[in-house]
Amino acid sequence: MTRPDDFTLPEAEDFDCPHAQFAHLRGHCPVAWSNDLGGFWAVTRHADACEVLENWKLFTTTVQNVVPPVATTQRRPPLHLDPPDNIPYRNAILRFLSPSRLKAWEPRVEQMVARFLDPWIANGGGDICAGFSFQLPIALLAEFFNLAPDQAERIRVVGAAFNMALQRQDMPELRARSDELYGIAEALIADRIAHPRDPDTDPTANLLAVRVDGEPLAHDLILGALRQFLLVGIIAPTTFIGSMAVHLARHPDHHKDLRDDPSRVNDATEELLRLYTPYRGFARTARQDTDLGGKTIKAGEAVAIVFTSANRDEAVFDDPHEYKLDRPARDLLTFGRGPHMCPGAPLARLLLQEVLRQLTSKTVKLTVVGDIEMTRWPEYGPLSVPLKVTPV
Repeated sequence: MTRPDDFTLPEAEDFDCPHAQFAHLRGHCPVAWSNDLGGFWAVTRHADACEVLENWKLFTTTVQNVVPPVATTQRRPPLHLDPPDNIPYRNAILRFLSPSRLKAWEPRVEQMVARFLDPWIANGGGDICAGFSFQLPIALLAEFFNLAPDQAERIRVVGAAFNMALQRQDMPELRARSDELYGIAEALIADRIAHPRDPDTDPTANLLAVRVDGEPLAHDLILGALRQFLLVGIIAPTTFIGSMAVHLARHPDHHKDLRDDPSRVNDATEELLRLYTPYRGFARTARQDTDLGGKTIKAGEAVAIVFTSANRDEAVFDDPHEYKLDRPARDLLTFGRGPHMCPGAPLARLLLQEVLRQLTSKTVKLTVVGDIEMTRWPEYGPLSVPLKVTPV
């Protein structure tokens, strides 16, 4: 028998209504069931989100890891594997994100942001997502994975189609575009086998060189890992940069403060990541019946960790809907927690900080001049933000 809804998803969303819905749920039904999107529990409080993220023995990622369920083919490590099986794939990426290596990325990221942002500003703005924020992460991924320009362009086109299919819940199109992304990853592996590279400088070569108990990683899992890495770094930065732009347009005083004092950009980035966390649908599946937040979750039921809500939890953050750069602590869940905390978080932060630094230093004002088109589950944030730019 179908369980009664604790909440339903609205037919259409604007920039603010998800936060209003989540605030209501935190206060009245913090672990809430919806029959939408195949049926799932939404965990909206910070403490409950941490419990699900950290207790991987009870809440597994091996069954369904996003709401709505979009895995159409094979497993994609590290997200689809619980410890200890996910560790080799995480470590294969983390070795390229040490503090010393990140330091070397700083000038490259600065140049990359300017290469895409300056023409957008010179044109007087436009849709910041299509004209800037969707271009930038692709360029970063291409450089990180040493991709050829034609490979990067193909990922850009296929990634955009995949995202739109996800937003429309067009499952045949979603499967087709997912297969294309697997094809790109397969070609990348074949190239590295045919033309070996130094594992110390190339992430794909490093995955191929990893040994566990003397054995290489399984080919299909290396393929899945690359497919995961190539896509996950595209959508979230695109939508979050759109959210940053909306905030600056709504709050020109915050824009001016950062232009006058760039030393606050890093703090501002963290606060904006808290306010506009771009993921609300990463999920786990209960291995057995359990109680959480006053509700009984049955074995096999999907549990969505609503990061977008947890980062505005009144129990953790004073005045959670307000932008404050002097918060004594930010216990953010933006990049997850526990064994599946995003391994690319250090590079993502570096990129987003540089975007905010240049966006506020090179413009005087941003003005929204049209309708903001929003993503749907599992993301939160704009797909499109039409802006007029007043340059410095």
